[in-house]
Amino acid sequence: MPKKRLRHGFTTGSAAAAGAKAGVLYLGGLGFVRRVEIPLPIGGRLTIPISTVSTNGKGCSVTVIKDAGDDPDVTHKARITSMVRLLPEGKDGEIIIKGGKGVGKVTRPGLPVPAGEWAINPVPRRQITEAVLEGLNETGVKGAVSVIIEVTNGERIAKKTLNPRLGIIGGISILGTSGTVIPFSNQAYKDTITMSMDVARAAKLSTIALATGAKSERFLKEQRPNLPDISFIQVADFFSLSLREANKRGFKEILYSCFFGKLVKMAQGYPYTHARRSEIDFNELSDWYMVIGMHRDRANRIRKANTAREALGLISEDNNRDAVIRDIMKKALFSARRFAGSGPEISFYLFDFEGSLLANMTDTGVNK
Repeated sequence: MPKKRLRHGFTTGSAAAAGAKAGVLYLGGLGFVRRVEIPLPIGGRLTIPISTVSTNGKGCSVTVIKDAGDDPDVTHKARITSMVRLLPEGKDGEIIIKGGKGVGKVTRPGLPVPAGEWAINPVPRRQITEAVLEGLNETGVKGAVSVIIEVTNGERIAKKTLNPRLGIIGGISILGTSGTVIPFSNQAYKDTITMSMDVARAAKLSTIALATGAKSERFLKEQRPNLPDISFIQVADFFSLSLREANKRGFKEILYSCFFGKLVKMAQGYPYTHARRSEIDFNELSDWYMVIGMHRDRANRIRKANTAREALGLISEDNNRDAVIRDIMKKALFSARRFAGSGPEISFYLFDFEGSLLANMTDTGVNK
């Protein structure tokens, strides 16, 4: 059976832009339009359905239901409302964009938007502006336009994002560099990693603490309780990217917290450790440890292992357990050094699934 083609969606920025343009069209005399076409930041056009339009005498409120397609986006189905007012006395073509209830405010430096401003990123701001200007051109209306973006339950939705950690309070961010959402796209996660690093660097932190997930992050926090929350970033499978970006921003110390399976993949040189693109080579793993002196029968059982957890269990039974784990960690540090360059100090923390620290090793770098 052929695979189902995953459905693309649109960003919060596109939703706000569509609502803003539909509001101008409504106030400009064209009435309620059920669908509106908007420009995309990367070129091209997109048609978005309009949910509701209401008027309060001073302007109108247009709601768009955010559609993330088949992507597991926490803002899917969010109600994004553009409150539009015409300002005839204002300068022609001036577009004033602000946030309202459910849109966050930035409180820390290092983000694309300055501290104190609404968390409406520069690209969606431009997209909203272009959409509104199109609406003015289509209706012939002159003057300025005020657009206030609100998100129903935005503060609750934001708790499921990294906004609180990044210092964005009161709601979600209005985002979107392309205007569309590609299902299971890695770009959004990469952007979150680099944005989190920018926040940490703007706070003048010299140590960044990377973790493959929530549990490994929690275990690392227990080991390094002196570090502030913004030091910690969940980088998932982005091994090479996170190290390169950390080095690019000048962090002096990189901590990396993980479990055994990811560590082995790092030791085997994979830049990206997701199962879709990387598999543990158990034959290589077995060969490594026969050299160290692991019992041949146990090494052969590792060769036939189905999972990293099974392999770790076999290693843990061997008298050479500590030497084997140290060797894996050395190999992982070697891979990390290739991606991070020679500058930063890199430390790996390996945990079991109950949170016990199995090993910790540091490479100070050739420049130290």
